[in-house]
Amino acid sequence: MGSLQIDVLGASFAIQANEDSAYLKKLLDYYKRIAEQIEESGSLQNSLQVAILTGITLCDELYKEKSKKQQIAQQLTSDDDSEAERLTIEMIKKIDRALG
Repeated sequence: MGSLQIDVLGASFAIQANEDSAYLKKLLDYYKRIAEQIEESGSLQNSLQVAILTGITLCDELYKEKSKKQQIAQQLTSDDDSEAERLTIEMIKKIDRALG
């Protein structure tokens, strides 16, 4: 169980989670990097807007990665099915020749 002191976008609080403290720190550092990039764009008026857009940006990254993973899994399944079909046809031909 890990703990983390969060100081970001004018908010400060502590959390405890079922993850290692070092891992929580990595997450916070990544969140801060994204928030800083959004703040530097200068298009938002306050910390709440930055926090919301940061969350949406991170959700977008996660969704894209999950979609990519799903596409890869589908492609692998499709390739496996194609290979199984090819091998089956090849075995049927060999059996036909042996019996023929």
